[in-house]
Amino acid sequence: MIPVPLLVCVLAGWCAVYLTDTLLRSSTTHRVSYESWLSSRGLVVSPFHVRWQTTVFNRLFAYCARIHPPALHLWFSSGLMFGVGAMLGSVVLLIRTLQQTYAQMTSDNPRIGAQQALQVVVPGVNLPTSQLVYFFTALLLSGVVHELGHAVAALREQVRVNGFGIFLFVLYPGAFVDLFTTHLNLISPAQQLRIFCAGVWHNFVLCLAALAFIFLMPVFLFPLYSTGGGALVTEVVQGSAADGPRGLSVGDIVTALEDCPVRGVEDWTGCLSRLSRLPQMGYCVPVASLQPSWAHGRAFKRLDGTTDCCSNSSLTDLCFSYSRAASSREYACIPVRKMVTGTRVCRSDRDCAARSSAARSSAASVCVTPSLENQTRFIRVTHPPNTHMLFVGYPPHLQHAVTLTNFIPRFSFLHLHVPVFLETFCKNSFN
Repeated sequence: MIPVPLLVCVLAGWCAVYLTDTLLRSSTTHRVSYESWLSSRGLVVSPFHVRWQTTVFNRLFAYCARIHPPALHLWFSSGLMFGVGAMLGSVVLLIRTLQQTYAQMTSDNPRIGAQQALQVVVPGVNLPTSQLVYFFTALLLSGVVHELGHAVAALREQVRVNGFGIFLFVLYPGAFVDLFTTHLNLISPAQQLRIFCAGVWHNFVLCLAALAFIFLMPVFLFPLYSTGGGALVTEVVQGSAADGPRGLSVGDIVTALEDCPVRGVEDWTGCLSRLSRLPQMGYCVPVASLQPSWAHGRAFKRLDGTTDCCSNSSLTDLCFSYSRAASSREYACIPVRKMVTGTRVCRSDRDCAARSSAARSSAASVCVTPSLENQTRFIRVTHPPNTHMLFVGYPPHLQHAVTLTNFIPRFSFLHLHVPVFLETFCKNSFN
């Protein structure tokens, strides 16, 4: 949800603007000079709305409209065809969304809601508040590019542009161009369509440019940032499972989750998904280390039917299960960090026997598996040169506890968040 302090600040700011505007307009001393100042600067102030209009950019628009006329004619004609096609496609998409919304309202299946073709972006609901600055900045840029297309197309069709402006409605920024309506009504329908479709055409081109920039970011940033060496931690949620003295810190480079190598953010997400789907990974431990002195105690059933053998107050021990020869499963409460340090992963005792043979080791090993609740996983997170971070819980919780990036600075003076800023801004530009 949207944070209450943010709402309070927005309301307080607009109340201050409205109060100041009302006092100046009602003042017999300052009213004339205040209204003259607003008019000279093209400002219009109303409740929760501020608008600024200027003619400063008219020469720029006129210059752009004179650049290679045949190419511009082809450019805006392409925009006309794209606009008509996008209009028909949007109608089909809207009908599809209405059908899915109706199906969601008449069905109890929760998965239907996640299958909608269109999703309304609501800040604080499906858009994190940490990305509000990126989102509104991208909105303003998209609006400026949109109106630039309208203005240049209008001048190409001999329609006068009275001015260009920017507005702010509550928190929503936008732009507009003021066209001379009489000229607009005199031109042909095809010319009008070129003007009307120019905005969405330029937004489409902006989306393509942002998408291309994201794919080419490793090339553009190669002299300053490297990729493929792991996933760099840029943020850790305070109080989360990844926080703490032996957790992850900003600047750490994650290189593996268990035996799954992590070369970037995509690998991080894929490894967590894989570990969630597959059965819990085991570890090859020498049989001699499974001694009764390690609290090889009595096992008991949890409420969900799984087995535990450690005290609920233990923060360093974990219950592991294993089998010896043809006997039934046995359980041991073992100091987890001491046990998993330097051990190999396994799925069965055969994996441990094969690796012992390959290493020509005479010590017999057994595959021990953490005995955890359903859907809970034990995961070793490798982030050298630090020791492993040990995670016990639901893998999605670990995924949401940290923010990572593919770009690792080559020099210490480079900021970690520059690639994140560029990537997030570009993604918001085509959302």
